[in-house]
Amino acid sequence: MNHSKIYAYNHTTIPFDFQQTVERFFVEEIPLYPFSGSGNFLILKIKKQDMSTWKLITVIAKATGLAERDIGYAGLKDKNATTIQYISLPKKVEKELTKNLTTPKIEILERYYNRAPIKIGHLKGNRFVVVLHHIEARSAKFFTTVAKKMQKDGIPNYYGYQRFGEDSRSFLQGKEIAHSGKKLRGSKEKLLVAAYQSYLFNQWLTQRVKLSKLVMTLSPTEAAKKLAYPLDLVKMLAKQPQFFKLFLGDQMGAYPYGKSTTVKDMLQYTTPFVQQKSSPTGLLCGERAERAREDAYYLEEPYDDQELNALKGDRRFAWIWPKEVETTYTPLTKQLSVAFYLPKGSYATTFLEEIGKRSLKPTKSQRKA
Repeated sequence: MNHSKIYAYNHTTIPFDFQQTVERFFVEEIPLYPFSGSGNFLILKIKKQDMSTWKLITVIAKATGLAERDIGYAGLKDKNATTIQYISLPKKVEKELTKNLTTPKIEILERYYNRAPIKIGHLKGNRFVVVLHHIEARSAKFFTTVAKKMQKDGIPNYYGYQRFGEDSRSFLQGKEIAHSGKKLRGSKEKLLVAAYQSYLFNQWLTQRVKLSKLVMTLSPTEAAKKLAYPLDLVKMLAKQPQFFKLFLGDQMGAYPYGKSTTVKDMLQYTTPFVQQKSSPTGLLCGERAERAREDAYYLEEPYDDQELNALKGDRRFAWIWPKEVETTYTPLTKQLSVAFYLPKGSYATTFLEEIGKRSLKPTKSQRKA
C-alpha cells in the first residue's frame, strides 16, 4: 500500500525547522455561532497547554463529578500546543468546577451560558499561529509568496500524520476492527476505525492529485496514454482552469458548508469551484455515506470499503482554501511566525507540508528529545 502523498504544487522545497510545542504552535477554535447567554449549559472558553482534549475532559469530569460523556466539545486539540477551545457542561456543576479545578495547565478565559451543549463538529474552523525556526530571509519571503498563492488557489485537504498514530499504522488496527463486524467499544476503537476511514480518503485524494498533475503537466495525448483514458476526456479535463480536475458524478459541497450537488457538466462546475463557493468532496466510507456517481465513482470505488459500517460515514472536502494568511519575519533569530485560518477538520501541518514540500512528522529521535 502506497503511503506517500503527492503535493499539488511544483515549487522547490523550502527549508525550515518545524516543531509542534507549546511555545511554537498555537490554535484557537472559532465557534459555529454566538452563545445565547442563557440556558442550562455552561460554556467554558479554555486555554490549555501540554494537555490533550481527552485529558482535559478527564480532569473536568474529576473536578465536577460528571460522567465524561456529559462534557461537550467541538473538536480534538493536540497535546503539544497552546490551544483555546470551548467545552460545555451542565450549569448545575459550576460551583464544584470553580472549587476543584486547580491545575495551572488549564486557564478559563471566559464563561457563557447556552441553551444547548456543544457537539462534535460545532465549530467554524481554527485560527493558527505557528513559529518556524532556522529559516533564511530569502526562504521566508518565498514561503510568504507561496502561502498567499495557496490562499487564492487552495490546497488538497489531506488528513495530517497526527491522525494515524506514532507509527502511522493505527489504520491497520482500525481496518481489523471495522471488518470484525462487532459494535464499537469506547472512543479508542472509534478513533482507530476513523483512522482507517481517513487513510482511505488520503489514498483517494493522492490518486486524484496525481491524476490532476498529469493532466496539468503533460500534453493531452501523453496524459491520455499514461492514464489509459480516452483522448476526448483528457481534453475536457485539460480545459478546466483549476488544478484539481472535476469528473462527471463528483459530489460538490457548498463551501465552507452547505448542501452537495452532483457534477453533470464538468466545465459548468469549475466556475463556483474557482470562486471558492464549492469544493469537490471525497468519501469517508461508512453506513450512510453518499457515494459519487458515474466516472467519479469509478475513481472512488477502490477506496470504498463496503464492510466499514461501524461508523456512519460522510464526505469531506477534497480541496480547501487557507484564509487570513499573515507572516512576520525576525531576521535576528531567523524565525518566521505564520498566522492563518483553516476550516474545521483541516490540519495546519498539511498546509505547512504543502508549502515545505516534505513531511513534518517528527522522527523517533525528535519525539524522545
